[in-house]
Amino acid sequence: MKNLVIIPTYNEGINIANLIEALRQQAIEGLDILIVDDNSPDGTGEIVRELMKSDSALHLLAREKKAGLGTAYIAGFRWALERNYDCIAQMDADFSHDPKDLVKLFKATKDYDWVIGSRYVKGVSVVYWPMHRLILSYGANIYSRIITGLPVKDGTAGFKCWNAKVLRAIELDKVRSQGYSFQIEMNFRAWKAGFKFFEVPIIFVDRTEGQSKMSKKIVREAIFMVWKLKLWGIFGRIAKQN
Repeated sequence: MKNLVIIPTYNEGINIANLIEALRQQAIEGLDILIVDDNSPDGTGEIVRELMKSDSALHLLAREKKAGLGTAYIAGFRWALERNYDCIAQMDADFSHDPKDLVKLFKATKDYDWVIGSRYVKGVSVVYWPMHRLILSYGANIYSRIITGLPVKDGTAGFKCWNAKVLRAIELDKVRSQGYSFQIEMNFRAWKAGFKFFEVPIIFVDRTEGQSKMSKKIVREAIFMVWKLKLWGIFGRIAKQN
């Protein structure tokens, strides 16, 4: 099995070396790591380049400027598919996603087409978030389920593992979202295409180092994107499996 985890970065120099080391300690067969860095001013890319000298399974996809989470993941997915990886995971660089949980996600892809590390499949499993952030996230998931019908408890989760066939079936060039709505859109497209998913319960720990990338623009995009997805689903603009 060729397994890959994609980690988008922008000013994550304080975390990235420790995260890569933590991932290397996990028992995941044939795991490669791809860092997609948006020309971080803090030198994240340079740190990764230095680590690559002693780690042949560590890779860097360097982009010229900050262009959004969604486009970073799409670029990473394309990179992975071109190199015929079997399972492709995605996670944050700030340790809010526990590297140990990645083992459970890869294991579950043996039985499911894509797997979500879910904060809400068993109640609420979030640590250190302020109440307003928790209400926003939890409410966004309820809102997206009601509007789109997507039966995912944590549709905005950024901790996932995909079977390569799902990413090949999704029309990646048509994905336009960023942030919250990118996660929802990818789930929606995979669900509409008929693929099976599973939510693995995780404990999400808010970042302790660096700054959050959340913005009002990302929230506004998510509010309107779910309506677009609903309409696209109704009028057949979402691809289905052949």
